[in-house]
Amino acid sequence: MKTQPNPTALRVNYFEHDNITLYQGDSTLDNLFNEEFIDLIVTSPPYNVGINYNSSDDEISYQDYLEFSGQWMSNCYRWSKTQARFALNIPLDKNKGGNRSVGADLTRIAQEVGWKYQSTIVWNEGNISRRTAWGSWLSASAPFVIAPVELIVIFYKDQWKKTNGTKQSDIKREEFLEWTNGLWTFNGESKKRIGHPAPFPRELPYRCIKLFSYVDDWVFDPFCGSGTTLLEAYRNKRKGIGVELDLNYCEIAKTRLIETIRGLFLE
Repeated sequence: MKTQPNPTALRVNYFEHDNITLYQGDSTLDNLFNEEFIDLIVTSPPYNVGINYNSSDDEISYQDYLEFSGQWMSNCYRWSKTQARFALNIPLDKNKGGNRSVGADLTRIAQEVGWKYQSTIVWNEGNISRRTAWGSWLSASAPFVIAPVELIVIFYKDQWKKTNGTKQSDIKREEFLEWTNGLWTFNGESKKRIGHPAPFPRELPYRCIKLFSYVDDWVFDPFCGSGTTLLEAYRNKRKGIGVELDLNYCEIAKTRLIETIRGLFLE
């Protein structure tokens, strides 16, 4: 696809530069886009753990959360090209409001809507500890086991081997050797520094974009937040489309994109 997806009244073009576009809209709306344009999805949806996202409720029932997840993942499937990849950053599990196997449940739902499973990357967040309780301290009565990791689950639509696109990879030998090891260790991002309650570290979309897409591919983030996926798409010569519901976060993403574009222009 050489041009942007066709316009629709369900989204607002909030920012555009070259082949990077940020829309203000809702990725759960099935007619937000009306064609297949995606080569790679890199995203981290709301975790449903009570984070204040301004425009969305992050503390709904678990069943409603699973239905919400199926809705947006089904949409992304329909908007994706045949050989599209899908890098989904989600928690391994959670214990807020009851113990839930979030990683397993969302992996199952993705496959139910059509995505095929490829592999799972375990992300060890070096600077983040989620240890808040130990259960029965020093006792086998009811200890809590909490793993301070997240998952990046890799799916594809119909065919894993890429035969379309520019076929131009720009990943270095050392990066390929390191990143094809499914245990990634790098720090999370500062909420205060970015101004978003759950920002991506740039390293996460950077690795996914370089490892799973060609130069000039279309990279999509349905929960664009502070715009990190679009920043890395632009920096790495991909085309990027992001959708974000909240206007405040759209403005944060726009500001970061402008700063990145200016910085690269001055280099």
